[in-house]
Amino acid sequence: MLPQAPRTSRYRLSGGPGYDALMNAPVEMCPECASEHTYEIGGLLACSICGFEWNPDEVQETEAGAEVRDSVGNLLSDGDSVVVVQDLKVKGSAGGIKAGTKVRNIRLVEPVDGHDIDCRIDGIGRMRLKSSVVKKA
Repeated sequence: MLPQAPRTSRYRLSGGPGYDALMNAPVEMCPECASEHTYEIGGLLACSICGFEWNPDEVQETEAGAEVRDSVGNLLSDGDSVVVVQDLKVKGSAGGIKAGTKVRNIRLVEPVDGHDIDCRIDGIGRMRLKSSVVKKA
């Protein structure tokens, strides 16, 4: 027979010294999988979902230095409107995207195979574009 756990807990669920500071502390998101289930190990943070470990000071420095520029060299930001500068083939679509198509309200994301713009194009739907094939409108 297995021993039974005591019915009372030695941990308090509310109150206690530092409880409010702990519960109101900002949550660090995992830069790998964007999970909020992170914890601290020494001077590093770790993600309990994907197991990624990182130094929070280094991540903030790289995010501040990341910038996305269009084909002409203009700096892009979230919410900008861009114009496609060349015809693009789209898998699963007969027509593709014609040069001169205007795309509104872009969102910059981490690059996946060079595709660093997330957007919605009328008639096609949500997709990712490379910043090298668009120009700021």
